[in-house]
Amino acid sequence: MKKITGGALLLAMMFVGVNAQSLKSPDGKFEMNFQLKQGVPYYNLKYNGNVVVEDSKLGLRLFKDTSIKFASEIAKPEDAKFDLNNGFTKTDEKRDSKNETWQPVLGEKKSYINNYNELAVTLNQASADRSIIVKFRLFNDGLGFRYEFPQQKNLNYFTIREEDSEIDFPTDMKAWWMVADYDSQEYQYQETKISEIPARWDKAFDANASQSLVKNAVQSPLMLKKEGKEPLYINVAEAAVLDYPASHLEVDAQNFKFKTHLTADRQGAKGYIQTPSVTPWRTIIVAPKAEEVMASKMIFNLNEPTKYKDTSYIHPTKYMGVWWEMIIGKSQWAYAEPESNVRIGQTDFSKLTPTGKHAANNTKVKEYIDFAAENGFQGLLIEGWNIGWEDWFGHSKEFVFDFITPYPDFDIKMLNEYAHSKGIKLIMHHETSGSATNYERWADKAFQLMNKYGYDAVKTGYVGDIIPRGEHHYSQWTINHFYRIAEKANEYKIMVNSHESVRPTGESRTYPNYISAEAARGTEYEAFGGNNPDHQTILPFTRWMGGSMDYTPGIFQTKLDYYFPGDKRFVKTTLVKQLALYVTMYMPLQMAADLPENYKKHMDAFQFIKDVAADWDDTKILSAEPGDYVITARKAKGTENWFIGGITDENKRDYTVDFSFLNKGQKYEATIYEDGKDADYIDNPQSYNIYKKEITSKSKINFKMVRSGGFAVSIKPVK
Repeated sequence: MKKITGGALLLAMMFVGVNAQSLKSPDGKFEMNFQLKQGVPYYNLKYNGNVVVEDSKLGLRLFKDTSIKFASEIAKPEDAKFDLNNGFTKTDEKRDSKNETWQPVLGEKKSYINNYNELAVTLNQASADRSIIVKFRLFNDGLGFRYEFPQQKNLNYFTIREEDSEIDFPTDMKAWWMVADYDSQEYQYQETKISEIPARWDKAFDANASQSLVKNAVQSPLMLKKEGKEPLYINVAEAAVLDYPASHLEVDAQNFKFKTHLTADRQGAKGYIQTPSVTPWRTIIVAPKAEEVMASKMIFNLNEPTKYKDTSYIHPTKYMGVWWEMIIGKSQWAYAEPESNVRIGQTDFSKLTPTGKHAANNTKVKEYIDFAAENGFQGLLIEGWNIGWEDWFGHSKEFVFDFITPYPDFDIKMLNEYAHSKGIKLIMHHETSGSATNYERWADKAFQLMNKYGYDAVKTGYVGDIIPRGEHHYSQWTINHFYRIAEKANEYKIMVNSHESVRPTGESRTYPNYISAEAARGTEYEAFGGNNPDHQTILPFTRWMGGSMDYTPGIFQTKLDYYFPGDKRFVKTTLVKQLALYVTMYMPLQMAADLPENYKKHMDAFQFIKDVAADWDDTKILSAEPGDYVITARKAKGTENWFIGGITDENKRDYTVDFSFLNKGQKYEATIYEDGKDADYIDNPQSYNIYKKEITSKSKINFKMVRSGGFAVSIKPVK
């Protein structure tokens, strides 16, 4: 615990009640207090009368001018007078409340409850004659706050040097974190105390295609646990990151304090603001149970409802892809020899010598279409269909793709007609190689091509450094780019699934066609640096808090020496754990990522992937502990069918499912997929057992999960 002297405590108590405002959650369990101390804004947060967040500063530092000149990014003492973090007096306060139910276009439940009390405090800075508003919303699961900047004479345009929102915790806690980076979230999670983060930080990352690390800072969402007799789980994140950079959290390990650190642009600026404007919400979700944190929809509630007039084209999709065989190195994206010097619009690709390893060819794509159609899938992703892959990466090349010209061995018209005849829609792939400016120039033509041939979904990619050069994946300009693409896609009735993009922070409520994103270390890393067995038990508490992820599970052939004798790479799960991921991970765009040949060997297990839903009427987190295990039950949209998935980390684990959530008096048939008795994620990952059992709401079944194993259950009413 931090030491507080008697004098300091007395001084703090003297300030309580002076310029102080209090706000309680609708259920009365949370209390937020805001106050000015010598003109500096502070807030704190209590849960059931106990301090969760100690007095923490608020404010922003600004540049002197809206245009940054040589060396002007270097902070000088005299620049402090331009900041929005001191010299305030309270001039107004407004209160509001809301209790509504809204329905997501796609979601984990049919409807979400949005219930909060609100306090908006207007602060005037007399020295500059300007005002800002600090708005707080207190829900039954936590706190959100943001800054608002009304248009006014002395605050029309400004440039942010840094946002200094603090979250000061009273005690050391266990933390699940990854290193902060302006360009990537594709790192392994670490589990340490807050106080131990600096000692681990230098060992907590590996190389990435684009990397701009922030020393001794961590990414959000950040998951914390106060251990002891009365444990408390805390999630620190943000919501509605629009026209603003994504934030990270600087760590003061000695004082258990975190401070906002915004992603900079090439000039060192953190945001260019024209009033009226608002920042994203800073969010603190608190609960005595881990399951309640996972179930929170506070981040979505802090986003605005969609303004789209038509969302009928947005739908869940189960798909396969010409993808995994390139990831593992069996095939390639390029038609000709990689590293060939090619120019879009000048190179005649029909005259290049094909390598014979190009996966997106007519024959292979038709084979994938056939298998997907035979097994009830709706879509097929095809990567490497378009010209330009020969020198696509590592050259800072702006005009790298045109997104409309297929390779000579890819007949786009014929393949789409063939797919449609089998009930399959092809899914478009737009890799940008980080060249966002080029993509924006070609977006209309690219989407028009999709409309012409019947594509209704696109997977975008941003591998490598961002162009405009010097921008980052999470800087303000690039954030705006991602949502310009989403808005443009909506004009053409197209759904977007972005990879190497910013993590979502609830924006699917506003942009429901932005159906999914990667923005974390997904299955592809099993073929790169590997994912630890606990990785999938942490993601639902971090990356998934703000929106769905395209994790691309379903790998049955986990050992890559099957393809390449002597290869040491392997997917660090059992086959059954791969099945369970379809339930523990929310994915409305749901991929069966392995090769058809591997599914054909295990069609009995593949049946679960065929059956499982991708959109839900209800979700129940039966049991969960970050870094250890997750057990989730979901009810399929518009049916009485339920699915359960359970996963564990590197430890064996038993869990008994209580089926009391089922309708009373109804009989169900449960198809159970479990690890075999001799299964092990290293030694015997493909060992499994499948059986059927009649159950009711009174039933209980014990499952034994092996190391990095799991179980999956498909439940249908008996008619």
